[in-house]
Amino acid sequence: MSFFKGAAGLIAAVGVISILLVELPAYRWFFLISLGIGIVVAVILSLWNKHRPVRAEDVDRRPLKLD
Repeated sequence: MSFFKGAAGLIAAVGVISILLVELPAYRWFFLISLGIGIVVAVILSLWNKHRPVRAEDVDRRPLKLD
């Protein structure tokens, strides 16, 4: 169970990150490197899904094979 849901959770996360970036300078480098890696991964996944979309026959309708 989460205390913050929806927009309130997003605002809380942005607030915590902002405080950390202002108060603790070492977090700036960590945040920038993490953000860069995240953007690179997002672009790679976006291009992969654009050029190799998932087809209906690729999806296993019953992955656990339960009857």
